[in-house]
Amino acid sequence: MTPLDESAIRIETLTVGFGAKIVIDDLSLDVRRNEILGLIGASGGGKSVLLRAVLGLLPARAGRIEILGHVRGPGSAREIGRRCGALFQQGALFSSLTVLENLEFPMREYLGGSDAFRREVAIAKLEMVGLSAEDARKFPAELSGGMVKRAALARALALDPEVLLLDEPTSGLDPIAAGDFDDLIRTLRRTLGLTVFMVTHDLDSLNSLCDRVAALYGGKIVAIGPLAEVRGVDHPWIRAYFRGARGRAALA
Repeated sequence: MTPLDESAIRIETLTVGFGAKIVIDDLSLDVRRNEILGLIGASGGGKSVLLRAVLGLLPARAGRIEILGHVRGPGSAREIGRRCGALFQQGALFSSLTVLENLEFPMREYLGGSDAFRREVAIAKLEMVGLSAEDARKFPAELSGGMVKRAALARALALDPEVLLLDEPTSGLDPIAAGDFDDLIRTLRRTLGLTVFMVTHDLDSLNSLCDRVAALYGGKIVAIGPLAEVRGVDHPWIRAYFRGARGRAALA
């Protein structure tokens, strides 16, 4: 039996930078299996940089990233890629491909199989996130913002991943659509047994969706735990984030 608190993602003393600028500084963080961990931090403070380092899109200057027992590196990239799905802030769908072709893209890389098999899997994933076979024929420009997010999520789920990485998944959505998207992530976590590592500014998502919250400041994790505990941490940025007018209203 796998212990419930065993780490799906383990980040140890990670440093990431650009030129002379250090963005992630000797950072350590664990994401437990089957939890939803929300990562918060100031705009431009390195949240997306950390997520991209975990995805292997940015090189680490120092430290170690382990995902599902595999240390991130050239030899493990394919195995980790097959077991992790990612949803980027703007969806990052290929604009010249239909929704169906976008979903088939990772399947061609990792699964192979016939055209009929890939289409069947793609339609099943679209239906899983609330879209239809009719939507599969559309191009990204023909979709609403909420539909783009759902199509991108379907693509992230195409390979039946164990870990899902989300970058501002409700950004740009109206409150109703954002709430529906949170409900979808919660359902997928429960039904598929997913581990979710989510960068977000959405206080409603933190409150209703996340098992734990990690606060990133100055390139390091300055607080981590259930939302109620993190809100009470005596740190200047955390106080400003949660105790400002918007924070008090959202979490009242």
